[in-house]
Amino acid sequence: MSRAASSGAGRPDRSTFIAFILMVVFAGGNAVAVRFSNFGLPPFWGAVLRMGGAGLVFWIVIAVRRIALPRGRALTGAILYGLVGVGAAYAFVYWGLLRVPAGLGGAILTLVPLMTLFFASAHGLEIFRWQGLMGALIAAAGVLVGVLGGIGGAAIHVPSVLALVVGTACFAESGVIYKLIPPSHPVAVNALSQVAGIPVLFILSLLAGEEWSLPTTANTWVALAYLVLIGSVVVFSLYLHVLSRWTASATSYSFLLIPVSTVAIAAWLLGEAVTTTFIIGAALVLVGVWVGAIQGAPKVVDVTCSEMPNKAIC
Repeated sequence: MSRAASSGAGRPDRSTFIAFILMVVFAGGNAVAVRFSNFGLPPFWGAVLRMGGAGLVFWIVIAVRRIALPRGRALTGAILYGLVGVGAAYAFVYWGLLRVPAGLGGAILTLVPLMTLFFASAHGLEIFRWQGLMGALIAAAGVLVGVLGGIGGAAIHVPSVLALVVGTACFAESGVIYKLIPPSHPVAVNALSQVAGIPVLFILSLLAGEEWSLPTTANTWVALAYLVLIGSVVVFSLYLHVLSRWTASATSYSFLLIPVSTVAIAAWLLGEAVTTTFIIGAALVLVGVWVGAIQGAPKVVDVTCSEMPNKAIC
């Protein structure tokens, strides 16, 4: 069952546009906060703490608002969404950001809309477009330019870059999965996705032999608090607010703008050098995603807030 409808999109109102901008800014800080978190916590264990904290908040909202949980195929879909979009995606992204500058990590994540185009086509949700292939090649060239030494002359750890690409693919596939499952309240889906994804991260932490401990420095505590409250709960809520009022394709513009926010924050807090080579590579990624996933994309409107089983999130 698809969430898409054939009607056109309405004009964005000011409050939705403000929510969109805030989402971009806050999400841009996530990659930087993850790097601060990785300074004081093992990557997989840090992800467990982040998702566990966010999941707790979502379950509290469910209890207070008395939101109904999905059943049947909707429940199965929510769990699969969590396994792919939380467990696998964040495992690869957290590990990748250990050795990849936050700016390049953000640039790689701009491939999400483009990958979504291909995955949606593979699942029969959208028709394959050759323009999408052209965009993929341009974006791939941009990532390659960035990998070949565009971040302050520092060597790039290729396995970490590949891990970020795989994590990006998981984010894209999870979005397609969400489109395929029957509609459920988004807070319930978010809560269940944490339940499904956290065990994956926990097992990976166990296999990696990570030390399970709480943060010991103020910077790590601040980074973790940001990731739980702002980077997860607030960003997810803003995303749902925008998605309920804009088309899915319009909302995906955030992945084009988040790297700009990430680079600015990383340069400010981490002192990361940004060279001309990196700027060229990142620009190619943005152009590729625009050509392949944004320009000429089919108009699609997701389920509106009025159609949700519970309007508390709106």
